[in-house]
Amino acid sequence: MPNVEYEEILYEGFGPGGVAVMVKCLTDNRDSTTANIHAIFNKYGGTLGESGSAGPLFVQKGLLVIAREHRQPGEDAVVMHALDAGAEDVVVNDGSFQVLTAPSTCETVKAELEELNYSFERAEVRWLPQNTVVVEGQYADKLLKMLDALDNDDLVQAVYHNFHIHDEVVARLG
Repeated sequence: MPNVEYEEILYEGFGPGGVAVMVKCLTDNRDSTTANIHAIFNKYGGTLGESGSAGPLFVQKGLLVIAREHRQPGEDAVVMHALDAGAEDVVVNDGSFQVLTAPSTCETVKAELEELNYSFERAEVRWLPQNTVVVEGQYADKLLKMLDALDNDDLVQAVYHNFHIHDEVVARLG
């Protein structure tokens, strides 16, 4: 069997409603994958851009998500432990703590928190939007279909975007 070499490609573009989208793929055929991703963007009213077209709207960060549990230390202790382990920031939500790190320190921070018996719902390096775009109506419908098509593509490893669906749209989709 021939030796197949895969490469990681990060596509950048814009979906319906001006939403910035980045698509990480793993492929052994760059031309075929590019044509496929381009077709998905076009089908739903998006445009595949050049390298650097959407990227500046995102920042790469390590993301460790810790679920809130009743037996866990208090909020202040979780935040202190994360910051002492080298986290850049901790976002406190009703259901979780989102620990943000530099991409290069994500594994180190994770290991230090695991030593303190924390477990994670998610631990990854990902692209996070620097701001979000509210999408409504037909743009939201097309955008959700486009993102679903990208998610269902076998070569797509991850899809990052900066959209926020307006509450009315969520209720209608619910």
